[in-house]
Amino acid sequence: MTSPALRVLVVEDEVLIALELECLLDELGHDVVGVAGSSAEAIALGLSTAPDVAFVDIHLVDGPTGVEVARALSADPHTTVVFMTANAKRIPDDFAGAMGVIAKPYSERVVAGALRYVADLRAGRAATIEGLDGFRLAIRDGVEPRYLSEG
Repeated sequence: MTSPALRVLVVEDEVLIALELECLLDELGHDVVGVAGSSAEAIALGLSTAPDVAFVDIHLVDGPTGVEVARALSADPHTTVVFMTANAKRIPDDFAGAMGVIAKPYSERVVAGALRYVADLRAGRAATIEGLDGFRLAIRDGVEPRYLSEG
């Protein structure tokens, strides 16, 4: 991995998906700071662990509360929120402060590319869109969101 390790919070109530993502993040060289299945747990972990990135599902064990989790976590300018969901239609127009969304089912390549993109932005480097097919960016500065694709 060419980018430095990121501290990642996984907000996902499906145990198998959370474990799979946790293993993938570990293989990619990132540090998982916690896994949360409910909104209260996610917000508490976000406050106590100060993650660099939070992958947030829309539907959690306590209902469709991922949007409120994204709003709370993205209030900290240190944390970049990325939705990871099959329910992208439930994301509000302002993306609740999130950078974008990765559609489920996701691929390892999309997760790796999104993390590289975030790491590059955080480091002040030019972020490239290579390998980001399946990662939809939020509306920023009046620019409509789009799905990025390779080259």
